[in-house]
Amino acid sequence: MKLLSFAIPCYNSAAYMEKCIQSVLAGGEDVEVIIVDDGSTKDETAKIADEYAAKYPTIVKAVHQENGGHGQAVNTGLAHATGKYFKVVDSDDWVDLKSYRRVLATLKKFDEAEEPDMVIANYVYEKVGAKRKKVIHYDNVFPEETLFTWNDIGHFKLDQYILMHTVIYKTELLKKCGLQLPKHTFYVDNIFVFEPLPYVKKMYYINTNFYRYFIGRTDQSVNESVMIGRIDQQLRVTRLMLGYYDATKISNPKLRHYMIQYLEIMMTVCSVLAIKSGTAENLAKKKELWNELKKQNFPLWLRLRWGFLGQGCNLPGKGGRELLILGYKITQKFYGFN
Repeated sequence: MKLLSFAIPCYNSAAYMEKCIQSVLAGGEDVEVIIVDDGSTKDETAKIADEYAAKYPTIVKAVHQENGGHGQAVNTGLAHATGKYFKVVDSDDWVDLKSYRRVLATLKKFDEAEEPDMVIANYVYEKVGAKRKKVIHYDNVFPEETLFTWNDIGHFKLDQYILMHTVIYKTELLKKCGLQLPKHTFYVDNIFVFEPLPYVKKMYYINTNFYRYFIGRTDQSVNESVMIGRIDQQLRVTRLMLGYYDATKISNPKLRHYMIQYLEIMMTVCSVLAIKSGTAENLAKKKELWNELKKQNFPLWLRLRWGFLGQGCNLPGKGGRELLILGYKITQKFYGFN
């Protein structure tokens, strides 16, 4: 069995995918690299994937599929994964070599009876034009270099939520929870992290800057104008996440608190995008989302609607919306999130 499986979803990624692939190849025979060509047609993505598979037949798999979007590419990667652990690296991102060696050494040392379900490491915003690279670390949240449970975690700051960049999941856990990301939908990385959480019992945090998250292409899904244009997909992902569990009934209090906070962030993102779009249609969609939650899960709605962020998202009138956007801009500048 390989120690770690990497899935690299690629869609017309020829211009940058090789930097990503080369970075994870440094793991040698301890890893497998699953390059998923998601129906690329405009460049040589498929050819590059096949060339790496031919050159490194014991490490690299090239899988070609009809275009299904990022989520389906992750599903395909997981279906082909044989490693004990599983990580997604997007084709325009990469991993840091020194940190990578530390991560692999850590994964190797776990005793079979004491293997974590989820391993967490830091990530770095590789933001074009930024004078300083912002590092998202968790040393104030998680104990370092030891197995821990949800009972041992601290308080998450606004920019410290667990993202796809952060996690390495145990492969069998992802399969056990039946993770299947929706096709042709952006922002499913939130589902990838959120849905398995109740299955996670043991965790391990490595305080190293492992994942390098590139921000700079104008067509990236996290570009704000692109996110506004795809608000329906953000709404879909949020609705799915609201429906996976009744977060108010999660038994562990710290996990319950974290999952409710995660949903609060998702509702806030949808609300801010709708308001920033400035269209009556999107404002109606925002209102509909909150009303749906009220009907489906009143206790959760009560918690989210009358929390600090929920109140900010629902300030009345044009003045209230302008105040929310001002607060959003100040928070964005302070925390540096994209």
